[in-house]
Amino acid sequence: MLTLLIFTVLLAFIILNIPIAVAMGLTAILFFVGLGNGSLLTMLPQRMYASTTGFTLLAIPFFILAANLMNTGGVTSRIFRFAKALIGHVPGGLGQVCVIANVIFSGMSGSAIADAAGLGQVLHKAMVDNGFKPKFSASIVAAAAAIGPVIPPSIPFVLYGALTGVSVGKLFMAGFIPGALMALAIMIAIAFQSKRYNLPKEERAGLREVVDSTKAAFLPLLTPVIIIGGILVGIFTPTEAAVVASLYALFLGFFYRDLSWKDLPEIFWASIRQTVSLLFIISAAGFFGWLTIHQKIPDQIILSLTGMSLSPAGVMAMIIVIVLLLGCFLEGNAIFIITIPIFLPIAQQFGIDIINLGVVMTLLIMLGNLTPPVGMCLFAVSSFSKVSIGSLSREIVPYLIGIFVVTVVIAYVPQISTFLPDLVMGR
Repeated sequence: MLTLLIFTVLLAFIILNIPIAVAMGLTAILFFVGLGNGSLLTMLPQRMYASTTGFTLLAIPFFILAANLMNTGGVTSRIFRFAKALIGHVPGGLGQVCVIANVIFSGMSGSAIADAAGLGQVLHKAMVDNGFKPKFSASIVAAAAAIGPVIPPSIPFVLYGALTGVSVGKLFMAGFIPGALMALAIMIAIAFQSKRYNLPKEERAGLREVVDSTKAAFLPLLTPVIIIGGILVGIFTPTEAAVVASLYALFLGFFYRDLSWKDLPEIFWASIRQTVSLLFIISAAGFFGWLTIHQKIPDQIILSLTGMSLSPAGVMAMIIVIVLLLGCFLEGNAIFIITIPIFLPIAQQFGIDIINLGVVMTLLIMLGNLTPPVGMCLFAVSSFSKVSIGSLSREIVPYLIGIFVVTVVIAYVPQISTFLPDLVMGR
């Protein structure tokens, strides 16, 4: 009952449109005082500070900065041209280009919102200019942007690693195959849509255009090679890789002369605002998480589940349902921060692979980014496409189904995500 009451109060604050960080902090304060533990509020500053000082979390601001630099520095247009030359002629035309371009850009940014707001604008305009209805174009852009945090580097994987102690390098490796399957599912849905609605496709690019576009995109295409290769070889850690990504993005911007010194203050300030917003949520969640541990909520849930004689498959189904429901109301990083202190001991108790759990939760959170009323990718795309959230939500259903099917398969066949990290980095 206490667990239900705590999360009911938290949900009530969120429904009242109180910012998630404030809602978590207020909930923790109310229950500490209400349960006669008001003296523990002296730990509030320490807990909030400790939640944001992990070395792994240093990667987050630099991956955010890298994405902002690339969106400003002309990298997106070069990636679009390259993807268009490769597959613009297949059924669905520029819709398929959108997916491939996002797969490539995912290896640089690690953020769905960055992909939607940056590369998404270029892709949406190109599709509309070539005969796509705005609602079709916007739905494809939103769905494709959700690939960003699954294919490494990934801000959610960094956060998950910081919260669980799991190797971020292994999480990065675990994202490759699920990300590819996610892209394939979206591309299959686009192919079906192209036949149903007779979506336009491009003329097949000539060999010269393929060569020229490859040359133009060569340096940006090296970004994931540098980041993942450097981690695997041991040149730098995943955290240090974020700094390398930022420096390389800065180099590309000046090399292509799409970035000037006067652009940097605005880019830095935007990155600072996004980082502070996320870290404030993390700090408030640290105190909220301490409340759940203090009240032994994870232990109570484990006892209840073992008493129900649930199997690992049943526990995974429960996790899927809970995260999907939370995704309708909460931003993805907040879901991680709230649920992982509870899910982690449960997963360990029932023998669920922790790396695969991180991949599954990230996929589920991406579904949350595509569902109202708090679908962040929907908001980002709607803001520049001028397509209403309601219309966008209806058009995105085929892609949601495809991503959900991939998520369920990975949840119950963990070897799909653990194959690469086990092969390359060992158990």
